[in-house]
Amino acid sequence: MDRSSLSRSRRFAPAVALAAAAALTLAGCSSSSGGKKSEESADGASAGKATTPRMTIALVTHQSPGDTFWDIVRKGAQAAAAKDNVKLVYSADPSAAAQANLVQNAIDQKVDGIAITLAKPDALKDVVAKAKAAGIPVVGLNSGVSEWQKLGLMEFFGQDETVAGEALGKRLNEEGAKNAVCVIQEQGNIGLTQRCDGVKKTFTGKLQTLNVNGTDMPSVKSTITAKLSQDKSIDYVVALGAPFALTATQSVSDAGSKAKVATFDLNKDLTGAISKGTIQFAVDQQPYLQGYLAIDSLWLYKNNGNYMGGGEQPVLTGPAFVDKSNVDAVAKYAAKGTR
Repeated sequence: MDRSSLSRSRRFAPAVALAAAAALTLAGCSSSSGGKKSEESADGASAGKATTPRMTIALVTHQSPGDTFWDIVRKGAQAAAAKDNVKLVYSADPSAAAQANLVQNAIDQKVDGIAITLAKPDALKDVVAKAKAAGIPVVGLNSGVSEWQKLGLMEFFGQDETVAGEALGKRLNEEGAKNAVCVIQEQGNIGLTQRCDGVKKTFTGKLQTLNVNGTDMPSVKSTITAKLSQDKSIDYVVALGAPFALTATQSVSDAGSKAKVATFDLNKDLTGAISKGTIQFAVDQQPYLQGYLAIDSLWLYKNNGNYMGGGEQPVLTGPAFVDKSNVDAVAKYAAKGTR
């Protein structure tokens, strides 16, 4: 990657030191999606494995079925678990009430630590308090950067979604966009709302929002297609996840629209689409790093009393742009399922 490309990719990356994480041995492993509890393993990731006593950590997210973003989070978590001699128990449900029940299950199992996402923080407030009362440390990742301290979590790993949205809005201005639509795949998800709100704050053109059912991809496609057919002046579709961006490109074609597509988040198919030019750019928040740091932080707290961010500041993992200028450097990692 040349110097100018590297500079652009980091233009909006937060200035948060992750020197401790850089020294850790990162190792990938296989992952599958799904909402039921499962003990994670990481074959081939045993180099440098800790000799500290075995821990059990629960990772509970709001993953929807088929959302490949969470496969990347889990790979990071699995790599940290393998290194730290941690038994990782993963569970997920897009329903906030069901996610709260999964956290309660982890409390009942007397795990040594819990890592959670706060897409709908109000629904998790009580169960987080129960975990703390039981003496179980809780950290947050991915969703909830504005809420983690209010709920009393020890640490948080992710990006500031409002800042990420503002960065994308400025990029739309640079691209000459005039009428964009921001596609929200899960109503009530605070992080997704913050992304679109951030775009609106800095984008000088017209921004519309479009709610779709992210658990039904044919419905996502038809809803976006209908919107583009109805309003031919839309020149940019802003998706909030890689699968939805890839589907949006199909909608653009079906609607005979000239709109371009940009998105938040990556997967290997999306990096290919950026290379081909069917998607203009993505805002990367490094989900592998979020999963890795969340698990590793609980091990560090248990074994050395450490707090990343000092317990006062979140550890930011994004945002940074990935476009044609730097996608080749990222694609090789995306192909392995770690970016």
